Amino acid sequence: MVAMAERYDVVVIGGGAAGLSGALALVRARRRVLVIDSSAPRNAPAAHVHNFLTRDGTPPGELYSLGRAEVAGYGGEFVSGAVTGAARDDDGFTVTLAGGGTVRARRLLVTTGLVDELPDVPGLAERWGRDVLHCPYCHGWEVRDQVIGVLATGPMAVHQALLFRQLSDDVTLLLHTAPAPAAEEAEQLAARGIACVEGEVAEVQVDGDRLSGVRLRSGAVVPLQALVVAPRFTARADFLGSLGLETAELTMGEHVLGSYVPADPMGATAVPGVWVAGNVTDLKAQVISSAAAGLNAAAALNADLVAEEARTAVRRTRALAGAR
Repeated sequence: MVAMAERYDVVVIGGGAAGLSGALALVRARRRVLVIDSSAPRNAPAAHVHNFLTRDGTPPGELYSLGRAEVAGYGGEFVSGAVTGAARDDDGFTVTLAGGGTVRARRLLVTTGLVDELPDVPGLAERWGRDVLHCPYCHGWEVRDQVIGVLATGPMAVHQALLFRQLSDDVTLLLHTAPAPAAEEAEQLAARGIACVEGEVAEVQVDGDRLSGVRLRSGAVVPLQALVVAPRFTARADFLGSLGLETAELTMGEHVLGSYVPADPMGATAVPGVWVAGNVTDLKAQVISSAAAGLNAAAALNADLVAEEARTAVRRTRALAGAR
């Protein structure tokens, strides 16, 4: 367990792509860095990472293992666990871990990601990340030319159906509890050969270890090989409330798409000394863009530390000159 006496330039909370990328930039800038990671990445159910140049098809665990090794190679430190709270101290922050330990830091980089809150349909969560998916760029190639259903749970359903139609000729929009599409959307769906099926989905069905379809409340079965859903994206940021940093809702009309921690383009939050990067602040970010955001936030954070150190050095120089 990390002792209270330890003090780091930066504590990075979250060891995914954004956190490891930020940590790597900071240790290469000769900062003392601790990464606290709960080992619960959002993409753990997925078999592979995609759209990451030179690493396409890499298992998520392998990517993060390589990242940790790179950070450690420059002197970065790691501790396993979840963060339960953070508080201001005289010149930085005290971070509390779930086991009761604490660690101090001059700055915080929060990269805890988000939680995908899935529709409450029996059998759906068990297939998440395999043949139940949401992103055509993350998983679309893997289900190309298959029989694909899109579960309508919000305002993005028609858009999702049109996106997946690019990948397969056999796409069905399952209206579930949503109203029928508006006239313009219905015309687009019909023109693209996307059928609409009315009726609430009662369960996801499997055959062996493969999704086979969905059963409606009526008893009718719609055969499928893949099912597209739109989760609610909830930022993992409860522990920031003790610093007065709250999440905001991202909405489309009256529909809440998710929550995020507001920040400027470089990741600086409303709380001085706290930066965020990745899905905790950008709900649409993929692995490669989260890694880029971690680097950007780390650069801004390091610049802030450099400016503070310069001010401190000036004050000391003036004090010494005045004492002569």
